[in-house]
Order: sequence, then structure tokens, then C-alpha cells
Amino acid sequence: MSEEIKEILFTMGRNARKASYALAMASEERKNVALNSMANNIEKNAKNILEANNQDVQKAKKNNISESFLDRLILNDERIQSMAGGLREIIKLSDPVGEKIAKWKRPNGLHIERVRTPLGVIGVIYESRPNVTADAGALCLKAGNAVILRGGSESYHSSNEIYNSLRSGLIEADLPEFSIQIIPTTDRSAVGYLLSGLDNAIDVLVPRGGRGLVERVQNEARVPVFGHLEGICHLYIDKDADINKAVDITINAKMRRPGICGAVETLLIDEVSATVFLPELNNALKAAGCEVRGCKKSVSISNDIIPSDISDWSTEYLDAIISIKIVKGVKGAIKHINEYSTNHTDSIVTENINTAEVFLREIDSAIVMHNASTQFADGGEFGMGAEIGIATGKFHARGPVGVEQLTTFKYVVRGSGQTRS
Repeated sequence: MSEEIKEILFTMGRNARKASYALAMASEERKNVALNSMANNIEKNAKNILEANNQDVQKAKKNNISESFLDRLILNDERIQSMAGGLREIIKLSDPVGEKIAKWKRPNGLHIERVRTPLGVIGVIYESRPNVTADAGALCLKAGNAVILRGGSESYHSSNEIYNSLRSGLIEADLPEFSIQIIPTTDRSAVGYLLSGLDNAIDVLVPRGGRGLVERVQNEARVPVFGHLEGICHLYIDKDADINKAVDITINAKMRRPGICGAVETLLIDEVSATVFLPELNNALKAAGCEVRGCKKSVSISNDIIPSDISDWSTEYLDAIISIKIVKGVKGAIKHINEYSTNHTDSIVTENINTAEVFLREIDSAIVMHNASTQFADGGEFGMGAEIGIATGKFHARGPVGVEQLTTFKYVVRGSGQTRS
């Protein structure tokens, strides 16, 4: 079976490479026609998608999957409409391919331009979120890339039903049907072949999932990887924070969707205002159904807080659990974040602009925020239409990976017969 899967994967790689050449030359109009057809097909196919999703959900429940995992897996009418809407938002984005990023003229008369070009073929490996099928396929297409998708076994039926809508959209727009492909097996050996690069067919990999998946991809991949290992996001409540604003932001950042990578995991509170702010924040979190753990100072202020240990500061709960640490002002918050951050998203709540600027300048995460919930760490919320993932590295892509981040560039040099001495 492994050899059979290997041949399937390597054939997909060759087909994707051929499709990538056509996509690199495809017009913005043609790609937008495909995206619009895909959105329409997802809406028309909603019943089949929901039936497929129900298969996945029932299987997940039998396997005693966590509530946060189920939240990422479950589709409903609203989420299907959101998926289709995301594709239509991508249509509105400017086509990055061919964009002139910079241009200049040299004293010898050479005209030089830096121009955006597609990356080529992208491999996307993801777990429970079936909507990634649509987001990743659409973003790669808009940026002129072919993509090979590998969804998790837990969302297999949902992802394949969504993929059928994407493939139909490609055909309706007269674009190569192999522009978007999904691996037709849940066999784990398929991931290994994809990580190998499929005989140089894959240009970059994007993992979306838990630590185990991302760690494997980063350790074993033979091609560049965009991704983040964990999302240990922090929210710092400064002494000059508006308490009502702080409570609202904290509850949203933790409890809106606790299972996403942009959910806050550690709440930092300035020791100057802790005796006033902590009880309100603690009560609000517990009323929202959140388990609260805290340092010794936190427990001394509110004795119903569960004592934390050092492992809490480096734990991505992805659940209705939060850890609280009392710190010495913004510098104490920065010190804690620099020690435990995974460089994903960190936010400060304060009415003091100077303090906010110190935080925004000194925290070196992919996304830093002031007076805003960390749950805005999302390409759609950034106006990118959607995202293929969040990257926390410092090379090429960082933060939400949208259409621009799915391109590279080349230099176009025009001369009039110049030779170099």
C-alpha cells in the first residue's frame, strides 16, 4: 500500500508542477471567475458538506475528542456561509502576481524592477479544521500557486466534500483541475512523502494543527516551512487600563473560541493595580466558565484561584483555562513574555499611550496589539480575505499568511546594450 500511495503522491506533485506554470500566467479575471464559482458551489453543496461533516463529528465524539477540538471540526450553515464569504473577500483583493514592489534606474542606464511572482507549489497539512480546505485552496490560487492539501483523518469527509466544490470551480473557469488537489487517503505515510518534497515538486509547506503535527513538519521537512509551533498568547493589563475595557477584552480573548491559536493563555496584571483588577477579572472569567490558575500573589488576592506551577507559563491550553501572573509593570510583563512567548500574538490593555508604545516596540512577536483582543490574530480580520496560517518565523512570511506572503519576487532588468567592465 505504501508504494501505491507513494506513486499517487508523486503523480500529484508532477501534476501540480505543470498546473503551477499555467497559474503563474493566469489572468486575475480568470482566477476570480474560479473563486466565485467555488463560493457558489460551496453554498449549493451545503447539504452534502453538512452530511459529510456529521460523519466526521460522530466519529470524533465516539473517540471522545475534546470540546475545543470539536469546535474546530464542526460546520453549520453560518460557518459554510462564512467559508463562501471568505472566498468572495479574496476576489476583492488585488492580484499580487506581477506587482512592481520597487523600481529604480542605475547611473549606467539599467532599469531595475522588483516584481512579485508565485512561489510555485505549496503543500498544506492541517488537522481538524475543514474550512482550511477552502481558505488554503483559494489563497494559493489567487497568488498563482498550485496546492496539494492534506487534511486530517478526523475531517476527511468534510474536507473532501469541500474540495469537490473547489475542483468544480476550477473546471468551470477553464483552469487546470490539478491546480488544487487533496490527498485521497488518511494513511499516515502520505505525510512523510509530502515532507520529502515529492521529488522537488513542493516549494514550501504550511502546517496547521497541534504541536505534534507542526513539530514533525519542522523536523522532517526537506523544503521551507511557514508555521508556528504553539500559540502561547499573552494579555497584559497595565495599571492605567480601563477596567471595563480590560474585562471585555480578557473574556473575548480567552472565551470567544478557546481552541484557536489566537486565544490568550496567560494573563499578566500590573502589581500596582492587582488588588483592584484581579478580583473583577477572576469573577468575570469564572462566570464565563473558565478555569483560573495563578501565581502565589494571585492566590493571595483571590483564594479561589487554583495555584499554578511553572509549566503553566509554557502551556498552550486550547481550552477554557487561563493562567494569571502578577508582574512589576510593563517591564515585568515584557520580561515574562520574552521568556515564555512563542512569538505569536501579545496584547496590552492600557490608556497610557507611552506605556503602550514601549510594549509594542519591545515585544518581538509576529503580532503585537494595544487595547484589542488577541482573537483578532486572523488574516480575515486583517483584511486579507482569509489566511493559510500564522507564521512566527522571521524569514519570508510572518504573522497571517495571505496572498502577498504566498509570493516571492524576481528582479527584472532592462538595458540598452550595457556591458560590465
